Amino acid sequence: MVNIAEKTIMIVDDDADIREAIETAVSEMGDVEILTAGDGNSAVEMIQDNPPDLLILDQMLPGRSGFLVLEKIKQLRQKSGKPPVIMITANPGTRHKVYAQTLGVDVYFNKPFRMDKLIKAAEDLLEQE
Repeated sequence: MVNIAEKTIMIVDDDADIREAIETAVSEMGDVEILTAGDGNSAVEMIQDNPPDLLILDQMLPGRSGFLVLEKIKQLRQKSGKPPVIMITANPGTRHKVYAQTLGVDVYFNKPFRMDKLIKAAEDLLEQE
């Protein structure tokens, strides 16, 4: 089990129910700070001000898609290596997954996904720091 004390995880999804479900599951990981955003523009502002240790990012967002969020924070990620990214999406098919991987997404899940797998992926990414 990874020690996540003083880790910050940002959850970005425009669906409040999904955001809340992920937040609840992440909070059970232990003493972690959780930041949330419901759109891509807010996420970019928050990440640039205070990069999280992990980003859980929906692909389809209002204002700025998950792909555009990744483009916007690309330089930050290249400099610091943070944050690693778990992308979640309702888009089927491999084209979006391949594009996400070219943008540096660490883990990619299609909705619906199993929450235990998301938490395991989050723990694994946080452990690599």
